[in-house]
Amino acid sequence: MKDIMGMMKAASEMKGKMEAMQAELAELVVEGRSGGGMVTVALSGKGEMKGLKIDPGLLKPEDAEMVEDLIVAAFNDAKGKSEAEMQRKMSEVTAGLPIPPGMKFPF
Repeated sequence: MKDIMGMMKAASEMKGKMEAMQAELAELVVEGRSGGGMVTVALSGKGEMKGLKIDPGLLKPEDAEMVEDLIVAAFNDAKGKSEAEMQRKMSEVTAGLPIPPGMKFPF
């Protein structure tokens, strides 16, 4: 019975940590860059685009396709950073739990 109470307490603590982490991720902003910093995309920790900066030198009609590609590249860079930060924070929250290798949170 003592083990069950310990598990319940651990689950309650983990829930609190998860909620705090989710709030922290909502506030997190990461930037992705492409084209040597000519295009910058800012994303929240939840993957929502918060901002976009384009160097004025890129805003020529004949360069539209290149600018579009740079925006996609910067977005993907920011998204990768956001996901890496989320995994890092999750590993802090789940440290010490017997989670099978390869299992990722949130499911």
